[in-house]
Amino acid sequence: MKPIVAIVGRPNVGKSMLFNKLIGQRLSIVEDTPGVTRDRIYGESEWNGRKFTLVDTGGIEPRTDNEILKFMKEQAQIAIDNAAVIIFLTDIKTGVTASDHEVANMLLRCGKSVVLAVNKMDSTGVTNPDIYEFYNLGLGDPIAVSAVHGHGTGDLLDACVAHFPPEDEEEAEDDFIRVALIGKPNVGKSSLTNRILGQQRMIVSDVPGTTRDAIDSVFENEKGKYIFIDTAGMRKKARVEENIERYSVLRATMAIDRCDVCLILIDANEGVTEQDTKVAGLAHEAGKACIIVVNKWDAVEKDDKTMDRMREDIRRDLSYMTYAPVVFISALTGQRVERLFDLINYVNDQAATRITTGMLNNVLADAQTRVQPPTDKGRRLKIYYMTQVGIKPPHFVVFCNEKKLFHFSYQRYLENCIRNTFGLEGTPIILSIRQKGDKEE
Repeated sequence: MKPIVAIVGRPNVGKSMLFNKLIGQRLSIVEDTPGVTRDRIYGESEWNGRKFTLVDTGGIEPRTDNEILKFMKEQAQIAIDNAAVIIFLTDIKTGVTASDHEVANMLLRCGKSVVLAVNKMDSTGVTNPDIYEFYNLGLGDPIAVSAVHGHGTGDLLDACVAHFPPEDEEEAEDDFIRVALIGKPNVGKSSLTNRILGQQRMIVSDVPGTTRDAIDSVFENEKGKYIFIDTAGMRKKARVEENIERYSVLRATMAIDRCDVCLILIDANEGVTEQDTKVAGLAHEAGKACIIVVNKWDAVEKDDKTMDRMREDIRRDLSYMTYAPVVFISALTGQRVERLFDLINYVNDQAATRITTGMLNNVLADAQTRVQPPTDKGRRLKIYYMTQVGIKPPHFVVFCNEKKLFHFSYQRYLENCIRNTFGLEGTPIILSIRQKGDKEE
């Protein structure tokens, strides 16, 4: 795996801004509110031909009674434990604080390579003499950086790469299935991630909106290799008041774009709400393989018909997603969580299915024999052939004599024929219609 570089420091020294500058995109939420980054955020970067994973952490507040700040300290500690190199970020404007000394002592005890960076050195030319005070931390030469302007980041990365272990065979990212956990707030996305990973990877609390960023966790077991992306819960647009909330929805949407499989979490106590249909619609529109995960099943009073009734309700309310398997779990007790891995592998394989043109045209000929193509004002639709042009999701192109004769209901009939023959469970299908003379894209 690629070396991990963790950025740590007390709150509000500019860790997220430096993180965004080093990975070259706005991945971490940057606000002037301390405690905006609560979990660990991962990003990929490269310097002098060495690829590495950068981790942004919540600010370490050594002495605190605040529950969320305690969690942030724990998250930072986990990042430190997993890192090859630690960037300890401090702030020239506040100088060395008592908290900086405590964090420095914690880092000296961990035995990892630490690079000391002093942020907010925004003017170029003359070095601010206040930087020399940071030698008191006992972590070697401080490197002057400006997260806003990018000054000094080259020197900082040079120092980090110097501590990397020798370049080994790094595993191909393609081996991993990317899985996004999506849903409205408080359906148990973070609890499920923690149950799968077996560690407090996310901050789990009953306060909706605790997870503000989309967070990647690498996980491997006998079933395969996975990257789980836990996303902030998506609220209705009208309720997205804060800037931070708006970023969270955007981040969740981006998580859908970069994943292979979406786990759409639904609260068993509430059933499918209007918000659930919107969230599921985003995954469907993006053409992602999907599994509908009904969480908190342990909290539902049930008889022998409860599961069937709930499944029927889901099929009715998410009628555009009849292809998605439904699984009933409890993240709290772990009930049926193991089953998810087989389902994730299965729907991911289904979305990557390739079908030969010969087999598709046998299905097409059979379908046309059973149900004649539609006619309009004496003109009959003629379908010449069908071929597959893409995967994830499977994308088929049908060539015909006249596009406008190809009624939507006949398209759906053909899609059902393809599914009945080849399965393609868990994945949407794209069917493009082209008439003779259309240019191929």
